[in-house]
Amino acid sequence: MTPPALPPLLDLLGTAVFALTGALVAARLGQTFVTMAFFALVTGVGGGSVRDMLIGTPAFWLRDPWVAPVILLTALLAWFTPRRWWEGKLLEYADAAGLAAFAVLGTAKALAFGVAPLPAIVLGTVTGCAGGVIRDVIAGVPSILMRPELYVTAAALSALVTAAGALVGLGNAVTWIVAWLAGFVLRAAAIRLGLALPAYREMESGPAD
Repeated sequence: MTPPALPPLLDLLGTAVFALTGALVAARLGQTFVTMAFFALVTGVGGGSVRDMLIGTPAFWLRDPWVAPVILLTALLAWFTPRRWWEGKLLEYADAAGLAAFAVLGTAKALAFGVAPLPAIVLGTVTGCAGGVIRDVIAGVPSILMRPELYVTAAALSALVTAAGALVGLGNAVTWIVAWLAGFVLRAAAIRLGLALPAYREMESGPAD
């Protein structure tokens, strides 16, 4: 049985948003256009590639002829626009949009391939986070996962809402939009307000006996 295909436009939009964050990181590091395009590629397809590898299906960008052109155009956009357009928090908000989008897509595709809801949520969360982690590792900057604001939690929320919508029989369009908004709003609030989960603190030992 062939699983139902997800709308290709959704994968392309998520890819483009994450590709933009990769290109902008390269721009901030003063890299060449070739390096910028490479950052856009690995960031844009990283999460979806991990998703497809774990599901056991060929990577989406190897079969979609539009992925590579979209990534190249995204890199060109970053290259030819003034850097001041992307200063401040805009890069983080773009990353938040990609994070939520890929978390939704990862969960939806896992469910379409018959993955149980809880593993599908885990896969969706990993899908949302993988692209940003790959980008940061290649750039040699501290991973976004190591920052205190909510990040994985936002991806997990989008994944959870996606699975919940599917379980109760909501339409895909409504479910995916609500799930994306939930994750994006939570991540945006974390960026703006510094929302974070409590960090681990080792229990202090009491007085010696």
